[in-house]
Amino acid sequence: MTALARVVCTCPSVPAQWDAWAVDGQYLYLRYRFGRGTVEQHPSHDPDTWDYNRDPVIAEFADPDQPYAGDIELDEFLRRAGLRLAPLASVVSYREYVEQRQRQAAAGE
Repeated sequence: MTALARVVCTCPSVPAQWDAWAVDGQYLYLRYRFGRGTVEQHPSHDPDTWDYNRDPVIAEFADPDQPYAGDIELDEFLRRAGLRLAPLASVVSYREYVEQRQRQAAAGE
């Protein structure tokens, strides 16, 4: 079971999605949309580095009886995807993520 060192909520619902980094530094893109959860492995969180010529999905689960579902809590997503938080993992909420982005924009970053 892959342990995550850092998870950042980039969208709380429809779709629910997170940027995540495993303890070994590997970037993972977590997404739950249309009743389907996927874990994708990419070189970094920058989509410009993603290789669209290969299937990046390394784990998935589905709720076929809820084809329009787009909300899921992080702990439920991790359990169903076979992931876990490492001890002392950093979990950034959507609110914290938005506030950080606003500070960066104000600073011209």
